[in-house]
Amino acid sequence: MSLQILIIGQTNRAEAQSLMEWIPATLEGRATHNVQNAMFAAAMAFSLGIKLEAIRQGLRTFDSTFYQAPGRMNVFNEHPFKVLFDYGHNAHAVGTMADLALRLDVTGRRIVVLAGPGDRRDEDLVAIANAVAGRFDHYICRRDDNLRDRAPDEVPRIQAQALRAAGIPGSAISIIADEQEAIEAALRMGEAGDLLLIFADALTRSWKQITKFKPLGGGAGVRSAPPLARMPAAEPNSEAAMEAGGVSADPEFNLDGLIRDERGVRLAPESED
Repeated sequence: MSLQILIIGQTNRAEAQSLMEWIPATLEGRATHNVQNAMFAAAMAFSLGIKLEAIRQGLRTFDSTFYQAPGRMNVFNEHPFKVLFDYGHNAHAVGTMADLALRLDVTGRRIVVLAGPGDRRDEDLVAIANAVAGRFDHYICRRDDNLRDRAPDEVPRIQAQALRAAGIPGSAISIIADEQEAIEAALRMGEAGDLLLIFADALTRSWKQITKFKPLGGGAGVRSAPPLARMPAAEPNSEAAMEAGGVSADPEFNLDGLIRDERGVRLAPESED
């Protein structure tokens, strides 16, 4: 059974061409990886005997918002520029999001904030950098809070070197090791019509930093405010660290139910009483 029958119950070609509008997580078909995910999810659910209407309802109502899928292709459109936010931490995931960034309608520049876990091999970090090379107008290289036995600026320098080796001019590369400072720099660089692809590690802190950001003047077409003075260092992921990044530590806004491991980010199953 085809996906179009599952979702809209039609086989008309014109209906099929607009099928992806019914599945918001595909961004009207531009997110091809989620088109594939939708196809597999629908097929598995159908094979398990799930009713078609339940399958259709699930695919129609699931969106890649931060609240439904934190760190999975979250989009923020409330600034003069668009922000695409993701937890991608391997070359395949990073390349998939870079592909999506090219498919989105962008009238300005494409800017990426890039990183890689410190416990990956050097060649893995280079592969992540190569996955975005040549696809963006500016590259900001950072590291995660957890250095994982790397030097404080080792990961961003490895990736910056890989970008230069791929032909990216040094003027298009910034090394800003701290995650909060790197995201802040990207946000302040953003102008109307730009697209910022931000690969984040501290998901809650970084998403709040993005949503609470205030461009200078608050309107489209304006440049952001000058950089803020650097705040004193604080323990990563602590309330003090969140405040230092201009993010309020709201106790009602947390992701305590998340598990993050080699499989990615997912909600932990609820334990039975």
